[in-house]
Parts: sequence; C-alpha cells; structure tokens
Amino acid sequence: MAIHVEGIVAIVIFYVLILFVGIWAAWKNKNSGAAEGGDQSERIMVGGRDIGLFVGGFTMTATWVGGGYINGTAEYVYLPDYGLAWAQAPFGYALSLVVGGLFFAKPMRSRGYVTMLDPFQQLYGKRMGGLLFIPALMGEIFWSAAILSALGATLSVIVDININMSVVISAMIAIFYTLVGGLYSVAYTDVVQLFCIFLGLWISVPFALSNPAVSDISVTAKEVIYQSPWLGKIEPEDKWLWADNFCLLMLGGIPWQVYFQRVLSASSATYAQVLSFVAAFGCLVMAIPSVLIGAIGASTDWNQTSYGSLPPKDRDQSDMILPIVLQHLCPSYISFFGLGAVSAAVMSSADSSILSASSMFARNIYQLAFRQSASDREIVWVMRITIFVFGALATAMALLTGSVYGLWYLSSDLVYVIIFPQLLSVLFVKGTNTYGSVAGYIFGLLLRIGGGEPYLKLPPFIYYPGWVTQERIHHVTGDVEHFIQQRFPFKTMSMLASFLANVAFSYLTKYLFESGTFSHKYDFLDAVVSKHSKEIMDKATLVSNQESIILSELAPVKQILGASLAGTFNSEVLSDDEESSPEAFHNEN
Repeated sequence: MAIHVEGIVAIVIFYVLILFVGIWAAWKNKNSGAAEGGDQSERIMVGGRDIGLFVGGFTMTATWVGGGYINGTAEYVYLPDYGLAWAQAPFGYALSLVVGGLFFAKPMRSRGYVTMLDPFQQLYGKRMGGLLFIPALMGEIFWSAAILSALGATLSVIVDININMSVVISAMIAIFYTLVGGLYSVAYTDVVQLFCIFLGLWISVPFALSNPAVSDISVTAKEVIYQSPWLGKIEPEDKWLWADNFCLLMLGGIPWQVYFQRVLSASSATYAQVLSFVAAFGCLVMAIPSVLIGAIGASTDWNQTSYGSLPPKDRDQSDMILPIVLQHLCPSYISFFGLGAVSAAVMSSADSSILSASSMFARNIYQLAFRQSASDREIVWVMRITIFVFGALATAMALLTGSVYGLWYLSSDLVYVIIFPQLLSVLFVKGTNTYGSVAGYIFGLLLRIGGGEPYLKLPPFIYYPGWVTQERIHHVTGDVEHFIQQRFPFKTMSMLASFLANVAFSYLTKYLFESGTFSHKYDFLDAVVSKHSKEIMDKATLVSNQESIILSELAPVKQILGASLAGTFNSEVLSDDEESSPEAFHNEN
C-alpha cells in the first residue's frame, strides 16, 4: 500500500493546528476561571457563559457544519436518483437554527439551564430525565461514531493509510483537548475547523471545475450527459417522504445538546438568538462548495481520470465523492490541502458530541439523580472519565460496527419523535406532567420503531399507507437487497402523536386524581397530588429532605456562576411568581 507523504504532511499540519488551538483555549479557560472564581464544572459545560459574538457565531455554525455535513451534501447532489432537490441538510438545518433561535433559545438561556435535560428533570422528575437521556445519548454517540467512520474512509481513499490508525489518532486528539479544555476548546477549534473547510474546499473547486474531464455544470444541471441532471427532482409519489425528511431536519435538529450547549454558553439570551440566526446563514454559505463538488462529480467523464472507467456510483463509493473529486480532479498539492482541511474538520466535529454526552451524564444522571451532594471537583472528574469513555465507545463503534450510519439515522429519528415533543410540552404547554411524558415517550417510540429502518435491516411491524417494496443493488458484489419504504410521513406523525399523547394523558391524570376518581395513593410518580411538595422536581427538589435548597441556574444568570451545581432550589426561585420555572413562562404568555 502506497503512502502519500505529501498527504500525511498536510494532515499532520492541520491536526497539530487543531491540537494547538485546543490546548491554548484550555489554558485560556483555566486562567480566566482562576481569576473569576467560577465553578470549573460549569466552565467545562457552558464555557462560563461568556462566549462572544465572533467565536459564538463560528461554534454555533459548527453545530451541524462538519465532516458529515459537507460529505453528505456532496453525496446527495451527486447521486443520480436524488440530486440537489434531495440535498435537504443545508436548508433543513439552517431553518432548524432559525426556529431554535426564534422560539427555544431565549427561554432556555434566560432560565440559566446548564444542559438540555434540566427542564425535563425540573418538571417531570429525575427518573423521566434518565429516560430522555437515553435517546439523547444515543444520538450523540452514534453521530460521533458515524463521522469518525467517514473520516477513516476519506483518509484511506486519498492517502492510502490504515483506516483504523487514522480513526484512533483523530479520536485521541479530539478527546485530549476536550478533556483539558471543555467547551472553550470545542468553541475555539470550531473557528479553525470552519476556516479549514471554507479555505480548503474553495481552493479546490476552481481546479476541479477547470479539469478537462468535467463538463459545464450549468448544462449537466438540466441535461443528461453522463448521468441524470444533478438538480434532481421530486416525484409526485415521493412528496410526503420528502416533506417528512425535511421536517425531521428542521424540527429534529433543535433538541440536541450540541445545539443547546452553544445556546447556554452565550453571554445573554439575546446573544443566543442572534448566534442562532448567524449560524443559519453560515450553514447555507458553508454548503455551497459541497454542492459544487457534488455537481462536478455528476458532470465528470471518469474514464478520462485516474479514477478509472467506472464512476463512483457504480463502485458504491458515492458517499466519498468529495474526497474522490479532490484526489482525481485536482493537482496533488491542492487535493492534499483540501483533504487536510476536511479531515481536521471531521475530527473537530466529534468533540462537541462527546462533550455533550458527558455533560448530560455528569449533571443530569450522576449529580442530580444519584449524588446530589457531589462536590464540583467530583463532577469535573466524572466529566473527564465520561469524555474518555464515550469517546472510546464512539471510536470502537466506528471501527467495529458496519451499520453505524443506520444507528445514527434511527437515533436521530428518536430524538425527533421523542425529545422534540417533550421539549415543546415542557416549555410551552402548561399543565403537562410525568404521566403524560411517559405516555408520549412510549407512543413515539412504538410508532417510529414500528415503521422499520432499512439501514439496520429492521423490518416494520406497522405498515403505513403508501408503503412499497424497493430494491437496492450493491454494484460491487451484485447483491440485490429488498426493503420496505414507508412513503407516508410516519416520522412526523409519530412526533405529533407523541406530543398529543403527552398533553392528553397529562390532563386526564390530573383530572382523575384531582376529582377523586383515583385515590391519591395511586399517584406513584408523585406527578399530580404531590406536585407542589418538596419531593418533586418542578417546585421541586433535587435533594430530598432539605428545607433550604438552591438551584442557582434557575435564578437570573450571571456570566460566571459561582454557586455550587450540587445545590437545588432556592426559596426565592420557588416563590409564587416563579419567574424562572417552565410554568411561569406559560403564565407569561
């Protein structure tokens, strides 16, 4: 196997740059924290809540713009049966950030939550918070594994280095600077990451466009030259499937800790909204070179290139069209520069997901559910251990699991159909309780799993209207795979059913208990009868049998919070006006 020295050098340069920036940010974070006296665990999770407009704009954009985003956009534009019409990620995630900024950023940031799961535990209790942690964790881990897997494949295509070695080294670097720097390191490496993507791809595009093997992309957009036009089209029978996937991106892109850790790190609620809007614009801008590279791939006579006579789509390598274009249509020094930029970006994409998963575990599971009296130092060490554990888990899945993309697709669907309706309920619907939350969770889970998942070869047990049997041909092996395609928008339907179940069961149980139809002793979740007692988490305690309780995160937020995260609620915060609670927000509206 040939080793391309220039490619290795380019990658090493970019990796060292990312690592240097991550360590510098950790040093900066340590010095500022020592000077201002905030909790170290909170600085790791939300960066001391002092992320400014410049760094904040970049890191918010990097919520979704990374290796998976640019590779996936190029792939869908290139694929003959899809094209630009089905490359939904740029507009879907951009609108996701707009909707998040308009409706979710302000209430979450103004109440000073530390993680996305805080309002769930506050209103529904620690057990329900633990249940909601499961799909949230799955989404973060599988996302990290998927992009690490994509990185290994990309590097192996361009520089012929061992996939396992490249994945392990990339993961180790990302884990290391996240361990030492937390959100500060994630945010500052995001700045470098986006510069790398932007410069690396834009430098490559003119060379690829001018290659003699590439036809005019304005012609191939509408005419059949080497394959069907890259603009693509939406067939009438696929319009509901297209709409379902678009809603999944637009609304399902909101309830992620990777998004809310950026929102909650902003220096104010207004800043959090502005950063969301800036990031939405950034998502669209960063997708342009990927769209062009996908169009270039669809406009290329591959027989004239060093790639060979068979195009990537006939070798089942459509998912690697971006690195293939860089390698075979650009001069070697340009392709290696582009590769170094992309690989560094992918590596940097994994860090925020790993930090998000460890933040939720350390705060919402370990501290609030099991060790309410844990010291700040203890929480920091739990975070460091879980950053390493979750990073190792994502790396192992990237190396050992062939269906990592299928797991990511399914888990992202579960985030959409389970967590999004729960977030709607907890922030905007007055009167929901734990019984409704459990019902919504079960409804969403069953309806989504019932639809099956072709990527995991998971057959459906619910056949929604309009289902068809499709076949997928593996060109390399010649195998033909048959699967059920659900053309009904069952994902969005599952989300709506979950939301309605939450509201309906909440009001039903509230009526049954308060009217005396059910005895108070059957309120085993303490969600209705004991709603206002000190054992419950919305007026609520994270430490039982304690009269004087503090949860400084729910009071008006300072940029650096000095109060211990181990506390719970304060009598002022829990006064009748309840300015910081979800129910107070409902009353204000």
